[in-house]
Amino acid sequence: MSFNNLDQLYRQVIMDHYKNPRNKGSIEDGSVTVDMNNPTCGDRIHLTINVEDGIVTDAKFDGEGCSISMSSASMMTQAIKGKEIDEALRLANVFSDMMLGKDYPEDLDLGDIEALQGVAKFPARIKCATLSWKAMEKGLQQEK
Repeated sequence: MSFNNLDQLYRQVIMDHYKNPRNKGSIEDGSVTVDMNNPTCGDRIHLTINVEDGIVTDAKFDGEGCSISMSSASMMTQAIKGKEIDEALRLANVFSDMMLGKDYPEDLDLGDIEALQGVAKFPARIKCATLSWKAMEKGLQQEK
């Protein structure tokens, strides 16, 4: 697949998550609740996560922001469900490395998250992509 076709595919994945967000909403009695915003561009997120016996059983988000920010939140909530806290935090570290243009383990299946790797080329947008991940890290570190 050529670079242009791959780039187009990634754009489609990002827009699909933006227009049809997964896990949008709030968990009434979530064990973790985090509110964060990016004052630079106005993105904001309200993240709720349920953790039972050290495993993320549910994750939902609400908020407003650009397509990068909201699609990243959608992808993140999908990725952490069913994961142990340490696994979810490892994913956050891998995502952060990817946003900095660093290599990440090839044996790790990131699924739709890989569509965001091109954001690394646009430094002004990295904070948009990482907002929900930083919120998740903050919440799970407190839960741990």
